[in-house]
Amino acid sequence: MDDLQVLILPGWQGSGPEHWQSRWEQRPGFTRVQQGDWLWPRRGDWMAQLEEAVLARRGPLLLAAHSLGCQLVAAWAAHSRNTARVGGALLVAPPDPEREDMPPNLYNWRPIVRQRLPFAATAVISSDDPYCTPARAAAMAADWGARCVDIGPLGHINADSGLGDWAQGLELLREVAVAAGLSPTIAPW
Repeated sequence: MDDLQVLILPGWQGSGPEHWQSRWEQRPGFTRVQQGDWLWPRRGDWMAQLEEAVLARRGPLLLAAHSLGCQLVAAWAAHSRNTARVGGALLVAPPDPEREDMPPNLYNWRPIVRQRLPFAATAVISSDDPYCTPARAAAMAADWGARCVDIGPLGHINADSGLGDWAQGLELLREVAVAAGLSPTIAPW
């Protein structure tokens, strides 16, 4: 994407080498936001890391979040004074940390921040995500003011989903950029 910068926001435990986020990270202009603790994620700590990453960049900025990274975007946007630096966000497979069966590592992500996002966003959900029902994911997307796209039975939309470089996801990211008033071009793989 020309001079457009994309911050990649993995979820709990990070994204392994076969995950689409790790593949995207190899593209020019795409940068992973590293967190201090991927196993016991503290919402405030993760928000601080995202704030630092946003402030370190200039020019058009997009967020590409997966799983808990989606909850990070919502929490950060509700508290940051720097949201105007972000043009839009792709929110892939938002989990439901309020579910009873979620591990204690994620309890401090309760309650879910449901404030409307101040930038363009698309939530991408799966009809058989083990961490969030489609109805619950669609409700979060609506609260965030995000367009909701159900891409069918692809589990948690991660490496186990067999997406490879996930060209469809890059197209959805391009659509977010266009909705934000940006004119990106995405080079083919």
